[in-house]
Amino acid sequence: MTDKEIVTQIRVSSGTAITLGLTTGKLDVAPTTAYLMTYLNGKCRANCSFCAQARESKSNSHLLARVTWPIYPTARVLEALTLALEQKKISRVCIQTLNYPGVFDHLETLAKEIKNRTAEAISVSCQPQNQENIQRLKDAGVERLGIALDGITPKVFSNIKGSHYSWETQFRLFGEALSIFGRGNVSTHLIVGLGETEQETLETIQHCVDLGVLPALFAFTPIRGTALEKTLPPKLATYRRVQLARYLIVHSKVKASSVTYTAEGRIFDFGLEHRILEAIVASGLPFQTSGCPGCNRPYYNEKPSGPIYNYPKELNKKEIREIQELLAN
Repeated sequence: MTDKEIVTQIRVSSGTAITLGLTTGKLDVAPTTAYLMTYLNGKCRANCSFCAQARESKSNSHLLARVTWPIYPTARVLEALTLALEQKKISRVCIQTLNYPGVFDHLETLAKEIKNRTAEAISVSCQPQNQENIQRLKDAGVERLGIALDGITPKVFSNIKGSHYSWETQFRLFGEALSIFGRGNVSTHLIVGLGETEQETLETIQHCVDLGVLPALFAFTPIRGTALEKTLPPKLATYRRVQLARYLIVHSKVKASSVTYTAEGRIFDFGLEHRILEAIVASGLPFQTSGCPGCNRPYYNEKPSGPIYNYPKELNKKEIREIQELLAN
């Protein structure tokens, strides 16, 4: 593939394409961030066992998570994006990438083009490889950098991420990214439901928060054609407990070490006064999509018909009541 082909085409999440007016369709919830993905006529060099874009995946190349990502001319997308930002239809641009030669040239060019058109924030989710690439993204106008862990423990990480990544390298990159972007402007993704315990999840969340890295939660979603296509998603009750605990840790309400666990590593007590905990649950905030400001990622993990793992909008009373009943059991 030529450099021209890399730069002139881009993938856009289906929900974003509708919001930008690139296509028509009905949205139950519109994305509040524009989700873009670098174009590659092929698969990623990495081989993550959960990912439709993995090197050995047999999944449709238009997929990432449950979302389809059709291809559009970059110039057309930039024009639509500029208008949508002016109209306040979206509040952030998030660029996601595959691993391939030339990807940082593509990212740098794309980020600069967007910054020339708008002052709105840009996030990039990628494998930056080294400090030089991190600095290139910062200089291009990227505000926030996401570096995915995905696996919550070293063992799970090794099992699902393949030889392209290492646990130690990701944490080294966190440090390098923090030195350039600053605390709170570096994030990571954690996938719940791949063999870790709730206690291990909270300990990793706490470690990230202590470093200054914002952890965002995903529920494992089996995708046809991937190595993990027959693995089940996490139990909803497990995910709700972890969501609540993540919210408490990120907002400095509790520490992972102050939470009480069962012998199996399940959360037993959140270590917070019951009255305060009830009010936080009743707000519904812990159960909305976690990530960069302005990110709601509609239906990355679930069908609109449910069960909903990450709510892309404010919860209604019925949804909060269902969560309260689930946490009470």
